[in-house]
Amino acid sequence: MVTAREDGHGWAGMNWEGWQDYDDVRRRLEQGADPERWGRGESRPLHRAAAWGSPEVVAELAGRVPDVDALEYGTTALWEAVMSDRPANARALAAAGADPWRPLIAGWSPGRLSLAGPTPDLFPLPDGEPGLTEKERTAAREGRRLVESLTDIDYYDGLGLACVAGIDADEAIRRLEATPAAAADVTDLLDDLFAYDGDESLRIVGVTTVPGGCVITQPWGYAPSMPGIQTRLSTGTISYGFYANPKSGNQGSITRDGVIEGWDLHPGGAPDLDSTSEEVLASYLYRHNAVAYCCAWAGLRLTDARSVVGPADVWVELPDRDHWSV
Repeated sequence: MVTAREDGHGWAGMNWEGWQDYDDVRRRLEQGADPERWGRGESRPLHRAAAWGSPEVVAELAGRVPDVDALEYGTTALWEAVMSDRPANARALAAAGADPWRPLIAGWSPGRLSLAGPTPDLFPLPDGEPGLTEKERTAAREGRRLVESLTDIDYYDGLGLACVAGIDADEAIRRLEATPAAAADVTDLLDDLFAYDGDESLRIVGVTTVPGGCVITQPWGYAPSMPGIQTRLSTGTISYGFYANPKSGNQGSITRDGVIEGWDLHPGGAPDLDSTSEEVLASYLYRHNAVAYCCAWAGLRLTDARSVVGPADVWVELPDRDHWSV
């Protein structure tokens, strides 16, 4: 006998595109698929449909569950629709009775969060709902501007960054004790990354002054995010390290005044249940945009993608030392 776990509660084989297939979803439901269980743990079909599916599928599932605002790991399906930029799905959920103004993480509700996004008129603002503060409105405007400034970055697997507040390229180079890289070596490296010895290429990084600080970039490796680099750069200030690991996804780190405060973070991902109000807003403003998140966290106000993808202000060679040690 096939158990509910083995057949995914009737949803076996369902991928993200499947949640847009109304006929298939309806067929599964008629054949006994559980409208409240998907996969393992607390996962719920309505949340999957809210994030990936069509409004028709969302409405169908919403009509078959006893509580359209049931929680999955602390958030509602409506929260998922807003975070996933699915306004039509959000409207379908609201029409089915979902509460846009229910506080979920750090006081944020789906409705209040949507005020900072591309569809601020998604839900009618009820009497007594204060909306966004001036600080939050300013952050939302800067978020839209920064994301637009970085639209030229369409692929960044393998990219390493350090986003450092309050210092320029010259000071960063001094702190790293780096020396100018030979122009010919940089040209050859950029022309054919795989022709270079891996250890040798990791010692070459680009450094660029930007509004608010500087960016250290390595479009082919993780060197800028190494602990020894971060601790040197962050003396008296803050730095956000980033590596777009092709094998395991985006990895972030926070270093403040030479001390690593956060490691194995996920910039551009969803907020945690214990996130602060500022972290929730940043996760929404820079959802699916890890580079913008890292820059914003450090207060860097980039006007284009040059400091990230090159050409950098200057290419330098790091000293031959163990940069994994702090």
